[in-house]
Amino acid sequence: MNELAFRDGVMDRIRLREPRYHEHAYLFVLSALEFCQSRLTARRHLSGRELLDGCRGLAIERYGLLARTVLEYWGITETSDFGDVVFALVDLGLLQSEPNDTKEEFADVYDFEDAFDRDYPWKVAQVA
Repeated sequence: MNELAFRDGVMDRIRLREPRYHEHAYLFVLSALEFCQSRLTARRHLSGRELLDGCRGLAIERYGLLARTVLEYWGITETSDFGDVVFALVDLGLLQSEPNDTKEEFADVYDFEDAFDRDYPWKVAQVA
């Protein structure tokens, strides 16, 4: 989504509804959604878990070892924060949800310390 178009009054509406998160958190979730969709053979609705896995993957791809720090700077400290961002976007009509989608499916899916620090996908050069 074009950042300028997104800013055109949308962030003001988001801040009124959910002011806890930095503007970049909302843009990141939209990017993570596209990141996930680009890896599918056909576009479809994503589960909360799929989107959360995409958020982790995109954050590591973009920010590497600083992924957790960047997310925390935006106010995202646990997976339920991503759910709050998603449902703020749904409430504003920027995303669509299915009847069985809930914020609860985003709660405690993974621990940020594990996901971004302990389980960081280190790429080690192999000796020939």
